[in-house]
Amino acid sequence: MSNVKWLGCITVVAGSFLPLVHVPILGNWNYWSLDNRLAIICWTLSGLALLGIVLNKNLLLKVASIALILFFAFTIVAVKSKAMDSFGFVFVKSLQKTLAGVVKLRWGWFVEFAGALILLLAPKK
Repeated sequence: MSNVKWLGCITVVAGSFLPLVHVPILGNWNYWSLDNRLAIICWTLSGLALLGIVLNKNLLLKVASIALILFFAFTIVAVKSKAMDSFGFVFVKSLQKTLAGVVKLRWGWFVEFAGALILLLAPKK
């Protein structure tokens, strides 16, 4: 077991509690605030990575880390898409993009991706 792998897993789980999205008036949202199912999926994939670390199964660890990276990318696209759809009642496209632009991504995504990349690039031994 490598301490780097443990660091990556802890970073991913801790990153899910950090601010990921900022919505004006409502404040910062983490995974649990965005959607409970997304948080459970994130923690389940982190649990699979942890299982790969404990059982010393590098293939399971690599699959879980790639799944985490894809899941984070999917979540970012979904958040941006949902923000655009939330202002779909506005008929002027430029105003719709401006209103959707007030939903900002926060620094927690860097921590999430860093933890998943650490898991992916961690040495085998």
